[in-house]
Amino acid sequence: MKLGTTIISSIEFTKRISLVIFMAECPLRCPFCHNGELIETGEEISSSEVFKIIDDNKDFVDAVVVSGGEPLSNSDDLKRILDYSKSLSLETKLDTSGVYPDRLKGVVNSIDYIAIDVKAPFDKYEKLTGTDISENVKKSIEIANNSENTYLECRTTYVPSLLSPKDIEEIAKNISCDEYTIQQFRNQNVFDNSLKNVENPNPNELKQIAKDIKKYFKVVKVKTAEFGCEFV
Repeated sequence: MKLGTTIISSIEFTKRISLVIFMAECPLRCPFCHNGELIETGEEISSSEVFKIIDDNKDFVDAVVVSGGEPLSNSDDLKRILDYSKSLSLETKLDTSGVYPDRLKGVVNSIDYIAIDVKAPFDKYEKLTGTDISENVKKSIEIANNSENTYLECRTTYVPSLLSPKDIEEIAKNISCDEYTIQQFRNQNVFDNSLKNVENPNPNELKQIAKDIKKYFKVVKVKTAEFGCEFV
């Protein structure tokens, strides 16, 4: 499998300390992607080497998070990581764009927590990302919601030049999940360099948007560089 890097995090899995494994490769080319270096390239590494990384950290973490890139690009390798983590009684989380619902169906029973990136209102997907995967995302959300033991977070990165507060409300009205997160766009590391000139949204602006759409969800969060994850 192709791997990016690994980190220890206290914010990627709510109320858990987690080992985050970034798998390389993704079929999408979203202009605001902050992990663009993982889209095509990564270090070739064996499953046993990944298992050793997990073993080396298992006494210090509660969970393993697999992010990307798009982990479901290599769903067989992903399932090995998830199943090995579960065998060590570690909780598991998957970060995905929702692009591969059929592959998600094959691993969902190994996942405690899924975070699906809802990148735009469904009728604007192609305009904002260059690819209309809206039906795939809807199916992925449905699969996660139908999995009894899986917690679903949907999240949107708020890019001021591409999205408006009305767009966030449109997303909120058309999805169902346990938790919704508005993520702050950061212009330092983006796939499309023209977005480096877009100002990072103010945390207070994001909190106001979150308050406006809170009626649609049980839990709403805002994630910013300044304040980390905040419940609204």
